[in-house]
Amino acid sequence: MTKSWFVTGAGRGLGRAIAEAALARGDRVTATSRRLEDVADLADRYGERVLPLGLDIRNRAEAAPALTAAQARFGRIAVVVNNAARSLIGAVEEVTEAEARDLIDTNLLGTLWVTQAALPILREQGGGHVVQISSGGGVISWPMNGVYQASKWGIEGMSEALAQESGHLGIKVTIVQAGHMESGFARPTASDQPQFDAYARPRALLSGVGARKGNDPKDLALDLLKVIDAENPPLRVLLGRPLADIRAVYEERLAVWERGVG
Repeated sequence: MTKSWFVTGAGRGLGRAIAEAALARGDRVTATSRRLEDVADLADRYGERVLPLGLDIRNRAEAAPALTAAQARFGRIAVVVNNAARSLIGAVEEVTEAEARDLIDTNLLGTLWVTQAALPILREQGGGHVVQISSGGGVISWPMNGVYQASKWGIEGMSEALAQESGHLGIKVTIVQAGHMESGFARPTASDQPQFDAYARPRALLSGVGARKGNDPKDLALDLLKVIDAENPPLRVLLGRPLADIRAVYEERLAVWERGVG
């Protein structure tokens, strides 16, 4: 059955791949980006099945009109994908206040504002699917990503609560813990704060991790379609992220908790 999607951050990377994968199979998509020109070309290719919108998710006042426009154009909104995000590389001590606020405003609060704007529509129509794009950094942490990962851990906690609040309303919630991608987003934004020599060692460790080959966003988008089409989609799903390193971290945590402090 044809679905109508609302995708944030659809100008590039995973968001663009999700929008194009949905359109390629005949679905309809409201594709949003902070800059309208980044998504306008989709309408040239897919015509009336695309509604390109400029949406700065940091501005709460823009979220509800964007969802309302999508509903007016396509009727039922089956899937809301909160994908828009930004990255930031820097030790916790190095990140400036302005950088931290902009990142949290984008990644965490922006996701919250779009989710809040979508929920009345999903409740009124009797259901829908909210997809929150997290990352491997929403499960385990690595150095030089502390503030970025704080935003993703926040999405994880908020979305797990949302799933418990809205399940009886027919609203499904899936948190996508996506792996590193070969996309524009994969080029991390470095903090404007000067780097401190004290963190040279963990910075080098991150460089080794970052050198790994990333996933193709198109592959992850196709995997996400399978999740969306599932009768009972999971609350959390790993896409392009190896389970082994996450399992090792969780096993260590469980061992420490079982051992206790005594």
